[in-house]
Amino acid sequence: MQAESLSDLVRQHLDIARQASSGRSAHTVHGGHEHRLRQTLIALASGQRLDEHESPGEATLQVLAGAVTLVAGDDRHAATTGDLVVIPDARHSLETTEDSVVLLTVAVQV
Repeated sequence: MQAESLSDLVRQHLDIARQASSGRSAHTVHGGHEHRLRQTLIALASGQRLDEHESPGEATLQVLAGAVTLVAGDDRHAATTGDLVVIPDARHSLETTEDSVVLLTVAVQV
């Protein structure tokens, strides 16, 4: 059985994101190319964003710390710690105005 502390990962990857020139850090919590379920922890320093990109398939975004805005076209959805957002099947981006960490969960076709 594999177990990781999300609280520890949040602290660790926020520290990395704050020091990185990109202002972000990511860690695969579960999954990979051989799994249908992929979970990735993404830390973003204040003011950073993930540029617009294609939808990864069926996916959710859980805010573990901070506050983010998911943008898809003209739609904007603000989410804070504890919120779970279903990612739309459309191009989207992610913005933050404070240090934030999210858990991206994607179900992919194998």
